[in-house]
Amino acid sequence: MALVDEVKDELAAITDGAASIKKAQASAMIRFGGGLRTFQKHIVVITQFSNLQAARWLQNTVKTVYGHETELVQTTRDLPRGTVNWYSVRVFHDGGALALQSGMLDRRRRPVRGLPEEVVQGNIAQVKAAWRGAFLSRGVLSEPGRPPYLEIVCPGIEAAEALIYMARRLGISVSKRKVMSSLRVTLRDSDVIERMLILMGAAGTAREWSGKRSESEIRGKANRLANFDDANMRRSAKAAVEASEKVIHAFEVLGNDIPENLRAAGQLRLDHREASLEELGRLADPPITKDAIAGRIRRLLQLSAKVEKQRASADQD
Repeated sequence: MALVDEVKDELAAITDGAASIKKAQASAMIRFGGGLRTFQKHIVVITQFSNLQAARWLQNTVKTVYGHETELVQTTRDLPRGTVNWYSVRVFHDGGALALQSGMLDRRRRPVRGLPEEVVQGNIAQVKAAWRGAFLSRGVLSEPGRPPYLEIVCPGIEAAEALIYMARRLGISVSKRKVMSSLRVTLRDSDVIERMLILMGAAGTAREWSGKRSESEIRGKANRLANFDDANMRRSAKAAVEASEKVIHAFEVLGNDIPENLRAAGQLRLDHREASLEELGRLADPPITKDAIAGRIRRLLQLSAKVEKQRASADQD
């Protein structure tokens, strides 16, 4: 089971709370899950969910809070990534009454495009419930190991603006973006996502999501460090080979006219071509520091270059 389904199962298991809180969640689920349609000049409510527990929550709430019978229908869709089940909650006979009760129609029976004002301006518990309902309907959560995001696909700009406003009331900043033909409200900071999951009521899966993300980030960091160390080793080995070739050339140029300490440092480099400067310093007799061995090899090469330059000038004269 994907982690997003675990989150939705946990959210759908929240059945306590005042009627106003359940109504706020139900209104959001109806709006984001599908909304109103007209069938033979009658208003019907048809909502669709990818999570069975979410559909059952709405079905139960419509019956116990609003007093209407519903129909729960499962459909199957074949998509490129596999077979997907959708669960539709339908209210045909009392669709118009439910639309009025849930705030999908105003008192003049005009469609409300966003969310009802009494929900958007309701108390904090209602705001949390509305976000919970929107997520149950069209929420998406990244899996651990991928860039973090929590998104809700919105039916329109008014619904998106309502979510953004309510998020600000919860102390959370979100953004909206358009992906092809869909409008989405998005959170991308992992700490903010965890906080929103907790506010919606998914404290258990929020901790699981955060824990799995931490494990993934630790593994990723370890892999990056290993790759970094491996790259450093390759660079060091290449530099050591190049330094050895330069020392051989210096010995050829200088012959026997080399100060003993510089000759010893150069010979160490040739004898231990893959060793680091620190290792060469320890091999010296007596042992010297990494900087000292590097300085002696550098002076050997500088002396060789100087002599080579002088000979070239003499040849030209």
